[in-house]
Amino acid sequence: MDLQLKGKTAIVTGATRGIGRAIADLFADEGANVAICARKADEVGAAVAALQAKGVKAFGQVVDIADADSLKGFIEASAMELGGIDVLVSNASALVQGVQPSDWKAMFDIDLMGAVNSFTAARPFLEKAGAEKGDAAFLITASVSAAETQNASSYGAMKAALIHYAHGLAREGAPKHVRCNVISPGTVYFDDGVWGRVKQGMPGFFDQMIARNPMGRMATPEEVAAATVFLASPRSSFTTGINMLVDGAIAARVNY
Repeated sequence: MDLQLKGKTAIVTGATRGIGRAIADLFADEGANVAICARKADEVGAAVAALQAKGVKAFGQVVDIADADSLKGFIEASAMELGGIDVLVSNASALVQGVQPSDWKAMFDIDLMGAVNSFTAARPFLEKAGAEKGDAAFLITASVSAAETQNASSYGAMKAALIHYAHGLAREGAPKHVRCNVISPGTVYFDDGVWGRVKQGMPGFFDQMIARNPMGRMATPEEVAAATVFLASPRSSFTTGINMLVDGAIAARVNY
């Protein structure tokens, strides 16, 4: 299927490894020009070079997502370098599960306000793309933890807030052809990711999590990326305001 992304422009935050990198790679594979950001200069440089090798324009900057001015500068520079913004993916996460004040602040600053600030900066460009091309999209990476919990968690609570925020944006953006959807992964495995480290350090707990999933395995970053890029594409032009679980049926709830 042609996702009609060739020549489009996409920004992905937190995109040098794992899910974010897989999303950026798939956009490039579909012919979209891509801008990325992350915290480490060497990783940003390597990712940009790999994206350019796919035959598209690519741009990257080192950005502290918690720094609103830095994030805004990156969004605006990306629009200038790539000639606008058709898609924005807010993927960066603090990835902390605790309930200490520092955990709440990290999740608030990076996950929640990172999404809010990136969209605020990109909104004029997305609305312009919606008006001129008939479709633009904002995607947010949340988590199945937004609705599945065993204990208090700053991670799950902030991811739930993102889902609520996204549905409001979808309602606001629909008349301007700016869609907003959420991708909520379950457990996702890659070697240097959270579950890769759990496998190395706590193999018994890792095996328990594998057993919990009806599919008997965890997702790959590429599987989450495929769902994200499809929802971002004009092929999904009438889909907005949804929270798509990509979890292998690990969640028991019915997702209304």
